[in-house]
Amino acid sequence: MVNEDLEKIAVVFEPQGRKVEVKKGMTILDAARVAGIGIRSDCGGLGLCGKCLVIVEDQLNLSSTSNVELQHIPVDKLRKGFRLACQSIIKGNVRIFVPHESRLETRKILSEGVGRHFELDPAIRKMQVNIPRPNLHDITPDFERLCSVLRDMGFTRIEMDHELMQKLPIILRRADWKITVTLWMEREVISLEEDGAERAFGVSIDVGTSKIVIHLVNLTSGETVSIKSMENPQITYGEDIISRINYAVLREDGLRRLQELVLEAINTLIDEACREAGVKKDCVYEVTVVGNTAMHHILLGYNPKQLAIAPYVPVVKQSINVKAKHLGLKVNPFANVYVLPIIAGFVGADAVADVLASGIHEADEVSLLVDIGTNSEVFVGNKEDIMSCSCAAGSAFEGMHIEHGVKAVTGAIEKIKIDPRDYEVEYKTINDAKPIGICGSAMVDAIAEMFKCGIIDHRGHFNKNISSKRLRQENGVHKFVIAWREESGAGRDITISERDIQEIILAKAAIRSGIAVLMKEKGVREEGIDRVYIAGAFGNYLNTESALFVGLIPDIPLDRVRFVGNTAIAGAKMCLLSRKMRSVADNISRTIRYAELTVHPMFHKEFIDALIIPHRDLSKYPTVMKYLKESRRLNE
Repeated sequence: MVNEDLEKIAVVFEPQGRKVEVKKGMTILDAARVAGIGIRSDCGGLGLCGKCLVIVEDQLNLSSTSNVELQHIPVDKLRKGFRLACQSIIKGNVRIFVPHESRLETRKILSEGVGRHFELDPAIRKMQVNIPRPNLHDITPDFERLCSVLRDMGFTRIEMDHELMQKLPIILRRADWKITVTLWMEREVISLEEDGAERAFGVSIDVGTSKIVIHLVNLTSGETVSIKSMENPQITYGEDIISRINYAVLREDGLRRLQELVLEAINTLIDEACREAGVKKDCVYEVTVVGNTAMHHILLGYNPKQLAIAPYVPVVKQSINVKAKHLGLKVNPFANVYVLPIIAGFVGADAVADVLASGIHEADEVSLLVDIGTNSEVFVGNKEDIMSCSCAAGSAFEGMHIEHGVKAVTGAIEKIKIDPRDYEVEYKTINDAKPIGICGSAMVDAIAEMFKCGIIDHRGHFNKNISSKRLRQENGVHKFVIAWREESGAGRDITISERDIQEIILAKAAIRSGIAVLMKEKGVREEGIDRVYIAGAFGNYLNTESALFVGLIPDIPLDRVRFVGNTAIAGAKMCLLSRKMRSVADNISRTIRYAELTVHPMFHKEFIDALIIPHRDLSKYPTVMKYLKESRRLNE
């Protein structure tokens, strides 16, 4: 008798034409993961986001449409065969079409950031040594013989891994006692080579929630010889940190699976970078890693459960050194992996790297540093004292909970301008492709432009008195058309609804309230901020004027605002190339003060005030007030 639970069925995914055999009873989303088909699942397959839409014309072998699907899928789409991949259970052979807007596409990944000048002093030293041969009058053991030579060169405390020690006698004699020795921190022998090559390389890694970036670096010259990046494959198990933590904690082998995915991705990137640069992976002698606290824990195999439960305590705060072979990185097995320290449960090693690369910890002037993302980090201060906080901005800037929201992929609308005379829209898409949706930077543009033109009010509600074919109502929801169906690559009008606007306002309020709390804690007013640094991929494509008009950043002269790119990878690379920078990173982690917003007495009021465009207290935004007065829209 056939066990139905183990019965295999055939699933074909189009337009990829990929066929896979899976167990009966799997969801379409799980089958897609088995097939290696990327389907958006921003909520991790919990049925909350509605982004995993697929089309199944013959649904005989699928479960019935669930209540969750009825909530997310309009009636007209249900009639066309649309289903949610995370909710649809496969009962037999089926063919599934994954529409463009549901596919995980390669996005624009910001792989470089601004760094500072520092003295080149890596932890790796590579040198050729000649070792005296033993004889009947000198029977000093091999390791002590090597240590004696190194001691004469100034290296007094030498150690070696057991596995490498096993290879020592063979290598010494095969090389005729002339070898190339690689030292880590001037104390541990991590490589013994027979040839005389003196090239030494390292890798810096930024493990982000959305993307992974690596830099392959020549440790002698400090030159970056290859940069590689890719989407974090964990994204199929959830768009945000909490979804990943839930998967790691609640699923059997969930943590192991997430760790395997990120390690496989990193090893793939290292392999690509080494092949491109003509570097042997055995010549990669050190790795530095940054990431938010959840990514940090998952990479190291630490249970992240407590990060999602108050008081959000991490397993460890200090920097970590671990052998590459123990972590599973495919470089020299004895290479050291240095993981930068963290600050708090939601202010991770990437944030430490942000501070290190921006240099705000050494500046006399007061700076505001904001790394905008799903979990945004904010810093206010200077060399005397810096305060930090974490802002739960959510994934709205990544397109989650936005009806036509997409990531920064080809065809995403990334810039928007609206003519105040006739409300006509000009937009720019990534790679000038037909528009398929709206990415975060364009959502901020759109809200700022609609506010300037009087299309929406201070609360983000549409002005029903304006006359425009672009403003309409669907199923009781007011929407504004950005791109018409005829010009769209998605086969439909691309719109922004009041619900979408509220999602962005909530995200900006989370960040703006965090900024306000830290400014008040530090006793700093807007005019007292000398410099604003905006880090991260989203920030790099943000229009500063739009950010100011919606109230995402304080109203300060825009010439004080500087986009610094991926400072996380820049900081990781600084630690790769300088031992001193590691000490500085450790000090940053120890000395920066952290404010937990959820229990801060000022947070609730600041958050409520920031739900207004640009802010409940308009006096904080004189630039916006001036514009509104000149356009005669301010009720005085």
